[in-house]
Amino acid sequence: MTVLRSQYDVLLLDLDGTLYAGAHAIPGTQSALGQGSQALYYVTNNASRSPSDVSAHLTELGFDSVDDRVVTSSQTAARLLAERVAPGSAVLVVGTEALADEVTRVGLRPVREFAESPVAVVQGHSTATDWSILAEACLAIRAGALWVAANLDTTLPSERGLVLGNGSMVAALRAATKVEPLVAGKPAAPLMNDALLRSGCTKPLVVGDRLDTDIEGAHAVSIDSLLVLTGVSTPTDVLRAPLEQHPTYIAATLDALNQPAALSKVGTDSKWTISASGTALVVDGPMVGDETSLLRALAPVAWEHPAFETVEASDADVQRVVDSWLA
Repeated sequence: MTVLRSQYDVLLLDLDGTLYAGAHAIPGTQSALGQGSQALYYVTNNASRSPSDVSAHLTELGFDSVDDRVVTSSQTAARLLAERVAPGSAVLVVGTEALADEVTRVGLRPVREFAESPVAVVQGHSTATDWSILAEACLAIRAGALWVAANLDTTLPSERGLVLGNGSMVAALRAATKVEPLVAGKPAAPLMNDALLRSGCTKPLVVGDRLDTDIEGAHAVSIDSLLVLTGVSTPTDVLRAPLEQHPTYIAATLDALNQPAALSKVGTDSKWTISASGTALVVDGPMVGDETSLLRALAPVAWEHPAFETVEASDADVQRVVDSWLA
């Protein structure tokens, strides 16, 4: 049987929740990635660090990385700005110095105050974002400045659990200005298009832990995707996912890349007979294999019947698993 990764020439890998959580690698990820010849590109919505810092962190954690294979939303956000405002224009930066450096690299002038007459605002994740800088950005946006958000992730995985992401700070400015930003990162297409262009790939695979960014981002540029259940998205999220968030493959860990593709492909598992009856999904068959196998089999039927309310199983162990997902 064909190994999953062998069908692709490039893996476009998410970072937070896929390769690591906070400062620590997710167990087994380094080994899983090291078993193939595909080019690895690291595509991250997190705009808080420079590509070189991200690459150094990956190397410290045992991943094979070089700077030019790191594609960040800060780079894409800066490109979007440069395409829309005049060279040398002032851009108010809500984010880290790494984001400000990307603004400088495209020939624009980063500032931190509305008094410097910015024509645009760029916003990326920073743990130091506070009311003061959000107020400066609010004034600029309300005065007509172009607003570019690096990403809209409301949460960010850490070793302690989910914490505030850039999208939560974007939501504050959206509420205060009634303006929608131009978005650089996943699930919007600009970041994914930059990754595709830089990698020069012909058959890429997106790998990530979030349906609403990684998988939807893959849909935005019409390429295959693998959802790993090591980060944000849960089995319940999978069962309730809208069309634009349906992954090609689902796996518990990244080691699925080195296993036969059919073992991770959604809808190929025939261990169970699954149907719909009224508002219930009905699963017939014993609990064979792991829970992710059951999820891959159940998901297509759930997607066809998005209004389902319950899952009824003939086997007690299957019922226990689906009850734990839907609790």
